[in-house]
Amino acid sequence: MSESLEKISIVGAGLMGHAISQIFLASGHEVALHDPNEDVLAEAPQKIADIFTLLEQDSANLANLSLHTNLPEAVVDADWVIEAGPEKLPVKRLIFEWLLESTKPTAILATNTSAIPLKAICAGLTDPSRIIGTHFWNPPHLVRLVEVIQSEFSAVAAVEKTIKLLETIGMKPVHVKRDVPGCIGNRLQHAMKREAIALVAEGVCDAETVDTVVKHGFGSRLAVLGPLEQSDLVGLNLTLDIYKTLFPTLDNTAEPPSLLVDKVANGDLGMKTGKGFREWTPESAQAVRDNLRDFLVAQAKLRKA
Repeated sequence: MSESLEKISIVGAGLMGHAISQIFLASGHEVALHDPNEDVLAEAPQKIADIFTLLEQDSANLANLSLHTNLPEAVVDADWVIEAGPEKLPVKRLIFEWLLESTKPTAILATNTSAIPLKAICAGLTDPSRIIGTHFWNPPHLVRLVEVIQSEFSAVAAVEKTIKLLETIGMKPVHVKRDVPGCIGNRLQHAMKREAIALVAEGVCDAETVDTVVKHGFGSRLAVLGPLEQSDLVGLNLTLDIYKTLFPTLDNTAEPPSLLVDKVANGDLGMKTGKGFREWTPESAQAVRDNLRDFLVAQAKLRKA
């Protein structure tokens, strides 16, 4: 089998797992999909077929999908295993213990965790050099970025091979060279959210205004101009002058903001309860979901045009 057509095993057929499977299937890879829940596993082929339809892709490669409730059976011949199970450390550690026992020595083992440090997953395992992170973003079939994470245990060759594999299937992998909480994207995203919540808490503006400023201001250029690229564009001397005034006033609390804590305690959890930072009806919440989906689908189709 050529380098471009590897045997891929996905552990977990839920929200992320079935969509990651579709990405590899669309590029012609064999995919063995495992889930201990027979009902979840049985629903996966139709969900994968729906993604092919959504992206107007030929679904013939669904024939390369196999379903397994038995984990060793699903991974025995795998070149890569991507774990997309529950975001619980004991569960992930147990999965990787099984994977190290059930896979061939050359198989690369990756976790899709977005929060749990790799060192916590790898500690004490027999061969952690094979374990890396592959943080796919949700929904993975529409968002190209994959953060490929190297821990203190990871073999650099495993990271490099994975980056090359992901490039061949049309993803945009980046190398995260240190195992830090939140990788790169979530650290940037939540740093902005901390300041956004602080602006609302301090009465500078309401939540809707924050969202409007981001979407119709600097957010409209972020897809083509990254933050450090923008700094170079305007000049680092100007950036430095701005920071001398701005940085002393930015929120830098080390704990979750009290406004967020209080809302959760009061049951104001967001769209699913009708109220969070903003108030939502079922119709307005669905409109946001539809708008996001339609935008991401349109962008995905443009990339494939």
